[in-house]
Amino acid sequence: MKITYFYRNPQCGFSIQRVFQTFTKEIEKYVEVDKIFVPAKNSMPWNVLRNCIFVFKHRNKAGINHITGHIHDVALALSGQKTVLTIHDLVFLDNVKNPVKKFYKWLFWLYLPVKLADKVVCISNETKSKILKHIRSNKLSVIYNPIDNSFRYLEKTFNEKKPVILHIGTGWNKNLTRTVQALEGIPCHLRIIGKINNDIVNLLKICQIDYSNLYDLSNENIWQEYINCDIVNFPSEYEGFGMPIIEGQKTGRVVVASNIEPLIEVSGGAAEFVNPTDIQSIKQAYKNIINDKKHREKLIFNGLKNVERFSANIIAQQYLELYKELLK
Repeated sequence: MKITYFYRNPQCGFSIQRVFQTFTKEIEKYVEVDKIFVPAKNSMPWNVLRNCIFVFKHRNKAGINHITGHIHDVALALSGQKTVLTIHDLVFLDNVKNPVKKFYKWLFWLYLPVKLADKVVCISNETKSKILKHIRSNKLSVIYNPIDNSFRYLEKTFNEKKPVILHIGTGWNKNLTRTVQALEGIPCHLRIIGKINNDIVNLLKICQIDYSNLYDLSNENIWQEYINCDIVNFPSEYEGFGMPIIEGQKTGRVVVASNIEPLIEVSGGAAEFVNPTDIQSIKQAYKNIINDKKHREKLIFNGLKNVERFSANIIAQQYLELYKELLK
């Protein structure tokens, strides 16, 4: 059996590739694997056509083709082939207000890809439920994202006087503005991973937050950030999964997360939950963690238990079973 993985153009980011390489290392122990990156990074009709022609030329006729995410529309080039499609989230629909654009994306990024694929993998039950609101299908299954084996537990004495709060991601959904506002008056060091704009810099100064900022880190450097921190901050307004939650849990750090799905599902309840739109709720979460050692240690213990279900070996075996079922 040979599996051909189709990835989006590298200029679109490496997050999906990073997730998949975690378990494909395990899969390569059992089957032959090929990795293909599409040439066009944008999603205009001519880009879609270019990518579809490229994928058609590189299709795996004898084995399984796996579209890893984002480039759902290349399923059009794999009609008649054994095809698996992984859908990470529906942000491409949820954030579009223009009805014409929304229909275009619904048709080419959801409806047709789901119809043409033999199996559709959702990375959370939340993603699956959202898809089913748009299209009926019995092809859907849930397989979680795995945690990289490089992440491992490392004990650290919690800094109650001035904890380091690690905030990963600065996109619209990561809730950095409310995080800064919630931290006003709380002694801490805010470690921000991701590029920040002048508005955030000015807000940090106004709120008198001690902070530092880095971006474009390697996997090893990211793990080092988890080691160095006391609190992993993830009060997102929207997510398809929430890797920082399980990365923090695996390292043995206490996690602050939004009380939304799929973060509740992924965390296994082992997080300090907040209302992501309520600054006071976020502020109180930090106070609860900093001031209550027993509560903090319970969250860390439960987090270490929760993260066991996301091991690369378990996720690889689930995908292998899916591939075998497809070849029956």
